[in-house]
This record gives sequence, structure tokens and C-alpha cells, in this order.
Amino acid sequence: MGMHGSAHIVWDWNGTLFHDNDAIIGATNAAFAELGIPPITLEQYRSLYCVPVPKFYERLIGRLPTDAEWELMDGVFHRHYAEHRVRCGLTEGVVELLTGWRSAGHSQSLLSMYGHEELVPLVRGFGIEAHFIRVDGRTGPSGGSKAEHMVRHLEALAGAVEPARTVVIGDAADDAVAARRVGAGAVLYTGGSHSRASLEGVGVPVVDTLAEAVAEARKIAA
Repeated sequence: MGMHGSAHIVWDWNGTLFHDNDAIIGATNAAFAELGIPPITLEQYRSLYCVPVPKFYERLIGRLPTDAEWELMDGVFHRHYAEHRVRCGLTEGVVELLTGWRSAGHSQSLLSMYGHEELVPLVRGFGIEAHFIRVDGRTGPSGGSKAEHMVRHLEALAGAVEPARTVVIGDAADDAVAARRVGAGAVLYTGGSHSRASLEGVGVPVVDTLAEAVAEARKIAA
């Protein structure tokens, strides 16, 4: 487990440690096709994406999808994502960053809104599971905020991690919302689901590389 009082990073997975932008946009456009929505570019996705995800669809089609439409699109998205993700890999430099943070005597964990049963073997397959004191994926319905999941994640790490010395590193505004919910800091990375412009209004540091994110986390948790 982590050392009580040491700095801790809670990493996001999709769009942060796992560079899956191509899979995300391919699966999103497959889901849109089910409702006759024209495909969008990655740039459009990154400027409009938000959670809860049905609000993202509202921005694109001018209304919230019905429950039946959401269920259909969500199912199509996850099916196509599973097909596309096999061509995706870790973000450049991830292994070195995880190793360096751990070697410095700090702890780290992983919290993702990707389904837990799919997440764990994927992380294990990249050979990085041992760097984390806990790996949690989403349980329950998809499409919501990470905040409640973050509460449970840190409760499970109670005694090993101090929220005040914890920093969440992710690619979405929702990562910062989840961090605030538990009294942790946050650093947002521009390489994933959000554009820099959409992240800069959140009020936390915004960086272009994960190396910069770790450097910011070190300062925040000092």
C-alpha cells in the first residue's frame, strides 16, 4: 500500500494513460450513425464533449436523446470501442513516469469510467498494474460523472492516502470536478477528450504532456 503522508496521484485512463482518441471518435461516429447524426471530427468532439454524456449528444442534435436512443447509442459505442481499442496504446512516456513516481516513494492509483471488468485485464496486459495501489473502473450505468466513483475510490484508500496530498491527473473537466469533491488537487492534460480552450476555464493547471502533469502534481502535493 501507499505510505501515509506521501504524495499520491489518481490517474485517469481513457485519453490520459491510454491514448485512445482514434477509438473514441470511431465509436462515437458509429453510435451517431444509428440515429442518422452526421459524423464529427476529433476537433469537434474535443470542443463539445462533456458529461453526463447525454448532454454531449444534446449539444450535437439540439435535444437530449430519449432513453431508448441513449441505450442504443451507448451499446453501439461500447461495441465499436472494443473493436477499435486494440489498435491503441499507452501515451508516450507513461511507463517511465509511473516508474519514476513510484521510485520516488510516492503512491498512485487508477480510476476510470471505463467498465471495471474490461479495464483490469487491459491495464494488466500493458504490464503496468503493479505501479498502482488500486485500480477501479466504473461499476453501474455509463455516461455519468466521476465524482461519486472518486469518493468511493479514496474511501477504499483511507489510511494509505491523504486527500490533501492527492492530485487527480485526467483529460476532462469532470476529473477536476471529481477531485474537488474529495478535497484533492487536479491537473488536466490536453491530449485527450477536451481541447485546451475547454479546459482552461476549469481553474486548475492545464498541461500538454503527462511529464508536465507529474511535475505540477509534485508541486501541488508538496
